[in-house]
Amino acid sequence: MDRIRDLASKKAAVIFTKSSCCMCYSIKTLFYELGASPAIHELDHDPSGRDMEWALRGLGCDPSVPAVFIGGRFVGSAKDVISLHVDGSLKQMLMDAKAIWF
Repeated sequence: MDRIRDLASKKAAVIFTKSSCCMCYSIKTLFYELGASPAIHELDHDPSGRDMEWALRGLGCDPSVPAVFIGGRFVGSAKDVISLHVDGSLKQMLMDAKAIWF
């Protein structure tokens, strides 16, 4: 859990993913289209990825990826991020965290 918090606090937007996950790809693409450049941590390429996956599940992320943090705060998984985008608050969250500037 400490490693998750440490990585999540190093950049304004952080996404924990797996390389084979189509929803992870969609969320990364959404962030790029909004102008953000999130830190991407692919759990299937990290030696401690399995432990981080369990820690993310402990935060309530089920499935464990994608797991999105903005401004060091856990936002949620794909459905949460898409809901925020649809209601217009995702962009403002990214602006408040200084992940985008417009």
